[in-house]
Amino acid sequence: MYRVAIITASDKGSRGERVDESGAKIKEIVSSYNYEVVHYKVLPDDKETLANEMKYICDNDVADLILTTGGTGFSARDNTPEATLSIADKLVPGIPEAMRAYSMQITKRTMLSRAVSVIRKNTLIINLPGSPKAVKENLDFIVDSLDHGLDILKGNASECARK
Repeated sequence: MYRVAIITASDKGSRGERVDESGAKIKEIVSSYNYEVVHYKVLPDDKETLANEMKYICDNDVADLILTTGGTGFSARDNTPEATLSIADKLVPGIPEAMRAYSMQITKRTMLSRAVSVIRKNTLIINLPGSPKAVKENLDFIVDSLDHGLDILKGNASECARK
């Protein structure tokens, strides 16, 4: 069972002015796939705050996977990709590329997503969209492949080749 941290980037949510439906949707989905949610925070759309939280989780081995929601659009306060990239050891472009390719079949607005995915130490970080509907579409699409990626990252498997 892999440990998951959920971070919702939302100024209004962090002030209690909005219910965090997207973070709740992530929790519902990953729990159904036998992941354990060990950390859940709603933070303001502040690059340094988001980066520091992700860094803390990775550097203290709190979770194997961080799933963020929100902050991936064009707004001046959308800082999640920049916060994520600022703490990255390695880039994982295939995950957001796959999510965008899949989501383009649903809505062309997907091309406006700036989501990224990275590795810091032994933790995989994936930016998800901010709407519950888009979270479900994207996470349902990638979740089957995450176990294998985490197995490789954690040293529990050694090969990606299929026989």
